[in-house]
Amino acid sequence: MPMSYGKADPPSSSAKPHLAIRNPSEWIIRFAPLVREGGPVLDLAAGGGRHGRYFLERGHPVTLVDRQTEALLDLEPDPRATVIQADLEDGSPWPLNEKFAGVVVVNYLHRPLTENLLESLEPGGLLIYETFARGNENFSRPRNPDHLLKSGELLQVVLGRLQIIAYEHGIREKSPLQGVIQRICAVNNLDQSVREDREPQVLNLEPN
Repeated sequence: MPMSYGKADPPSSSAKPHLAIRNPSEWIIRFAPLVREGGPVLDLAAGGGRHGRYFLERGHPVTLVDRQTEALLDLEPDPRATVIQADLEDGSPWPLNEKFAGVVVVNYLHRPLTENLLESLEPGGLLIYETFARGNENFSRPRNPDHLLKSGELLQVVLGRLQIIAYEHGIREKSPLQGVIQRICAVNNLDQSVREDREPQVLNLEPN
């Protein structure tokens, strides 16, 4: 019987606003069914683990990585949850060797990790990425351009490496975090084609 997770305690009022959000992103919910059933999922910069918890409830083993993991301590009893405390920006080696059926990144950007993320995808693995983009400085934090995607940047990251399933860029108004976002869903299957024209396999966007 799957474990039922209560939400992690909300952070203090001085915490970053996105950490107070409890529900998973609609972008993640939309594409989660495309991740291989029962396949391992990486929730990078997991925060309170809202997306890792969502995949655990869907029956996936999940690795949650963050610099601070206090909000993830309640997951320790679940053998399917692996919590890793790691500073992803201090120059330390990439802390993972595993390949994942799904790699999820939301509200986080550190460009030197791009290659690690792509190499962490198993054949057929899905990258689901959503974070802030240039123009967000007119709404709220982050305002530092180092933490804001340029127009089309995620497209350039995956071009020629992954098959793009969906991409969006624009202003998000009906959300707890208003601002400018960019998001992509792409699959690691360009080299798995069985077609004569080498076109990659087309995914079913409405799986059961």
